[in-house]
Amino acid sequence: MRALRNIFAATLFLVGAAVLSLASAARAEDGAGRTPAPHPPRAQGEHCVADTAFMRRNHMLMMFDHRKEAVHQGVRTPQFSLAGCVSCHAVKGEDGKPVSFASEKHFCRSCHSYAAVQIDCFECHASRPEAPKQAVDAGGADIDKLAAYLRETKQ
Repeated sequence: MRALRNIFAATLFLVGAAVLSLASAARAEDGAGRTPAPHPPRAQGEHCVADTAFMRRNHMLMMFDHRKEAVHQGVRTPQFSLAGCVSCHAVKGEDGKPVSFASEKHFCRSCHSYAAVQIDCFECHASRPEAPKQAVDAGGADIDKLAAYLRETKQ
C-alpha cells in the first residue's frame, strides 16, 4: 500500500511539474509574465557612434572615458560628446521644441527612470540641443555699449 502511495505521489508530482513547465513556456512565447523593458525613442541620426546593443551596455563607460579625456587631459573630440548625444537623441514635445531632462519623454529619462539610476550630467550640461546661434550686429549700438563697458571697467 505504501509503495502504491509513493508511486501515486511521484506521478502526481511529475504531472504537476510538466503542467507548470508547459504553462511557463507558453507565457514566455507571448511575453506575458516577463519584466517590461523601457522603449526609448529612436534617434534622429542615420547611425549611432556604436552599435545599439553595445551602447545600451557601455554608454556610461564611454561617457566616463570621454569626460576623463576632455576635463582632466584637455582632449576634446566630438565623437562621444554629451552635446552630440543630446542633439541626435532629442525628443520633441507637443510644442515642437526639444524637451528637457525634467520631462518623462526625455531620451535619457526613458531608461534611467526605469533602472532607478540618478544621473547628474544635466546639472552642468544642457539636456536639450542648443538653438542655432544668431549673428551679432557688428555695427551700431552693441559695439558702442561694449566699448562704454570696457572704458568703465578699465578705470
